Amino acid sequence: MTYCVGMVLDRGLVFMSDTRTNAGLDNISTFTKMTQWSVPGERVLTLMTAGNLATTQAVVSILDERTKAHDDREPSILKAPSMFQAASLVADTLKDVIAKHSMNGQQASSAFNATIILGGQIKGGPTRLFLIYPEGNFIEAGDDTPFFQIGEMKYGRPILVRAYEPDMSFEEAMRLLLVSFDSTLKANLTVGLPFDYHLYEEGSFEIGTSGRIETDDEYFKTVSQGWGDALKSALHSLPTFEM
Repeated sequence: MTYCVGMVLDRGLVFMSDTRTNAGLDNISTFTKMTQWSVPGERVLTLMTAGNLATTQAVVSILDERTKAHDDREPSILKAPSMFQAASLVADTLKDVIAKHSMNGQQASSAFNATIILGGQIKGGPTRLFLIYPEGNFIEAGDDTPFFQIGEMKYGRPILVRAYEPDMSFEEAMRLLLVSFDSTLKANLTVGLPFDYHLYEEGSFEIGTSGRIETDDEYFKTVSQGWGDALKSALHSLPTFEM
């Protein structure tokens, strides 16, 4: 399975994804689910995927190949005039790949489903974040829905709903996301380290701070242990139920 989060802040966009693609006693593998494209000074786009690995790999490969093609008949996200148009292009590509893989070629078979988060900024417009569905439609983040999750979302959602603030710093957002991811991986073995992340500063038009939280990352260990201890302390501080 997968867990990915895209978040809108006043300062910009925050992305984080796990890397586990298979989970079992003797079958654990990792694969990055985050892809970035940029034209320095003009646009930056970050894409995260969840769902059938063959489908998501095909979508990313097609989009990437089009950025290198010289044929204008092949639409490229590096030439899309707006983030909305870029999201439309990704949505169409996802829908086409699913249709090709599905048995009847007309409907999106659940076996080949995938969901995508796309965010970034193209010069002349603001930062925007989209959630793209396998049917080829999509929605945009806003004040009422400032973050999107895909994959195994239920375990990490409560902390995001309770603690998210649009004016938080990138550092605070990273701490929040790591707590959300820690809660998820402790509840579901199909989500696991390492975690990839990207912090995009609005108006920079450059790939921002990005990297990977590895299994031996000391900061993540501190956050994980501290969050567990804080939950126990908070629970003990609540009044005991009276019989």
